[in-house]
Amino acid sequence: MIREPKIQIFELIMSLSKAMDLVSPVVVNHHMQVAYIAFSIGRELNLPVAQLNEQVMAGALHDIGAFSLKERIATLQFELENPHQHAEAGYLLLKNYKPLSHVADIVRFHHVPWNEGSGSEFNGKKVPMGSHILHLADRVAVLIGKHQEVLGKAGRICEMVEEQSGKMFMPELVDAFRSLAAKESFWLDAASPSISSVLPLRLALPTVELDMEELLNLARLFSHIIDFRSRFTATHSSGVAASAELLARFMGFSERECRMMRIAGYLHDLGKLAVPAEILEKPSELTETEFNVIRSHTFYTYCILEPITDLYEINTWASFHHERLDGTGYPFHHKVQDLPLGSRIMAVADVFIALTEDRPYRKGMPEEKALQVLQQMADDSALDSNIVSLLRLHFDEINSCRIEAQAGSAEEYKKFLQPVD
Repeated sequence: MIREPKIQIFELIMSLSKAMDLVSPVVVNHHMQVAYIAFSIGRELNLPVAQLNEQVMAGALHDIGAFSLKERIATLQFELENPHQHAEAGYLLLKNYKPLSHVADIVRFHHVPWNEGSGSEFNGKKVPMGSHILHLADRVAVLIGKHQEVLGKAGRICEMVEEQSGKMFMPELVDAFRSLAAKESFWLDAASPSISSVLPLRLALPTVELDMEELLNLARLFSHIIDFRSRFTATHSSGVAASAELLARFMGFSERECRMMRIAGYLHDLGKLAVPAEILEKPSELTETEFNVIRSHTFYTYCILEPITDLYEINTWASFHHERLDGTGYPFHHKVQDLPLGSRIMAVADVFIALTEDRPYRKGMPEEKALQVLQQMADDSALDSNIVSLLRLHFDEINSCRIEAQAGSAEEYKKFLQPVD
């Protein structure tokens, strides 16, 4: 009997969080830092375990709606000019995924100031206490910054927080923070460059495992977080996932393996979270430096998923999609003998979708032109010729499948862009 993968939701959330913080050295570890501080404040308040878990996940995901590098860096200012735009975008990404729906509400309001109690509501909606905890944790993380000699700064940070008690921050939370701030261990953990390693040790979170269906749904959420940063990538992962799954089915993969292939398709561009949206949307030719940033994304996908051992096969299928049979691909330069069939399927699916969808610099290619390019890549030992032949043989069915999948994602993206009451 084949064992189902045992995946902890917290592992995947933390992996996603680390991916987002790769976009610039300026923001590295910011999400982890906020998650740790929010958890620590919640523990000072003796919150129930379920609420502590939500604080950790909200902290780990709080800036997922800040798509551009400019937005991410702007969030590191203590007082923000337009703080609610990225919080609302984060809410819209999370709200329809049931296990994270409570986290979505916390993220949505995490920049609402207390304002002597008027911040208990915002635009007619109740603001959870978790949002106010996250707001305080986020601002403390900004004040800590990248300074490892944090103990010397702790007093001034406490003064700045105290000055905002009742204004920016809920007084009850400032009291809890005051108690927390008396511990040198808190500051040293919060400022640690290894916070991503420290966090799991300090939190002692319960194991919440995902079955294959739950993993698929979470991977689909991840694909939205990856793709919705740009209108040009908004439907990319859904098209790759659908095409790769159908190709795998035609190649004789089992039902379970086909499901794994769809998950890999949703995750294959996870490392693109380390690529600024400004590069993804650039309408002109990329500079050499910008292209090198793009080329790093598969390496980051691999590294982000590598610690989750039960995702090893899915990771290799996802991360090797720019490797080529002749060893000229990237980032590992694997040759045919090092590339599992799933990786070769993913490579064909990714090229197929890239050719047929619109890009900032060109319109999608028609069928014959796309097939010509794929066949030439197969002839040049870049892609697996058997899989390209299979795509040609079943083109209409696979193309219809990818059109349907991408149309569904386009509709979801359209709803994502619409304002919410």
